[in-house]
Amino acid sequence: MEKKGIKQSRNIVITGPESSGKTTLFEQLKNLSGFNFIPEYSRTYLEKIKRPYHYNDILQIANYYVTEFKSVSQNKLSVISDTDLLTLQIWCEFKYKKCHPFIIENLKINPPDLYLICSPNIPWEFDPQRENPNDRLELFDIYEKKIKSLGVDYQIISGYLNLRLERAK
Repeated sequence: MEKKGIKQSRNIVITGPESSGKTTLFEQLKNLSGFNFIPEYSRTYLEKIKRPYHYNDILQIANYYVTEFKSVSQNKLSVISDTDLLTLQIWCEFKYKKCHPFIIENLKINPPDLYLICSPNIPWEFDPQRENPNDRLELFDIYEKKIKSLGVDYQIISGYLNLRLERAK
């Protein structure tokens, strides 16, 4: 269930299952002023390693997010991130049935103020890095349950891509 009456947030994360419009929404929001933006690093990392990824690669991605957030949040502007440690936790648990303690601990220590969860109600698009075309609804439910357990405010962003920007604002 969505939480209502959300306050203006300092740390906003766009999250959700693969191919749910996260990066598209992130790119649209980058036109707003007064924010720092942290793009998705997983894709960049996976392209650089030029091999199948392993469990410990997810830890390297997590280290990047923690360091990058500390860096960009120093200037006191609000931060909008395209995914975060929650995505990495779900990725680890879904694929490997375990998660690095570093990811879990850092997510608990510094949770975002607001999650924008992108609904997978748009068509799945092939991408060589995507692995779960048939599990998106199950993953969406996992995201929502995890966010509720963190006690973080959230909004579900659904509908066609052209409506999502207005809903996110």
